[in-house]
Amino acid sequence: MTTSPDDVERLAQALGLTPRRPELYEQALTHRSDAYERGGAPHNERLEFLGDAVLGLIITDRLYRDQPDAAEGRLAKLRAATVSEPTLARVARGLGLGELIRLGRGEDASGGREKDSILADGLEAVIGAIYLDRGLRAARRVVLALFGPELAELTARPEAVDAKTALQELLARQGRELPHYAIAEEGPDHDKRFLAEAQVDGEVMGVGRGRTKKEAEQGAAGQAVARLRAADDEIADDQAEDAGQHDHAQTPDAVASRRPTRD
Repeated sequence: MTTSPDDVERLAQALGLTPRRPELYEQALTHRSDAYERGGAPHNERLEFLGDAVLGLIITDRLYRDQPDAAEGRLAKLRAATVSEPTLARVARGLGLGELIRLGRGEDASGGREKDSILADGLEAVIGAIYLDRGLRAARRVVLALFGPELAELTARPEAVDAKTALQELLARQGRELPHYAIAEEGPDHDKRFLAEAQVDGEVMGVGRGRTKKEAEQGAAGQAVARLRAADDEIADDQAEDAGQHDHAQTPDAVASRRPTRD
């Protein structure tokens, strides 16, 4: 699929900026699978490398300023959660980036437009293009506009920042054993991804993917926390419903027997 000027314009409108060097955004939207099919045309991996660093700097600066009392460990966890592959992919989907990325025929046919790894890498490449085209100030404005809601959500939900700890605490309250994480590797050596399963009492409760084992485990733990909490809520609802049915089922005689008698 060939990227057209209209695709760059759609991207620019979604980002709220006017490109000075459209070719940078064309490159940012070009996946290596398409570049190889076209004989080695420029693709987005170098821009992805740059955008990763730019994104990390902007998010780190914002967290440092907005969290003056937070310890280094919490700041690091907040940053890691914000720039994780699942978060990047979620933001990329909000931009409609999957529709704009130029993919090779095989990658396109295999559902590449919905793969978290391709979306996350593409978004980082776009951030790298913005930095080269418009400078750090413009990149900062765009990044904070895109990631502001994510930062607010992560700050408000401790389990989103450190899902592994949240899962351990939840299981401890339930009197259950600690989770076990099974790790598998995916992809070639130069672009390796990790797949993690969070297992509780031998049952897979969550699955996560990431560029590191830790990121994959955090994703799996987050799914497990959500699933366990949903199960707790369902049990609580069932108990409340049963209690209500029990109250309504009381016979008139039973109700009368509970009434105070006159001496």
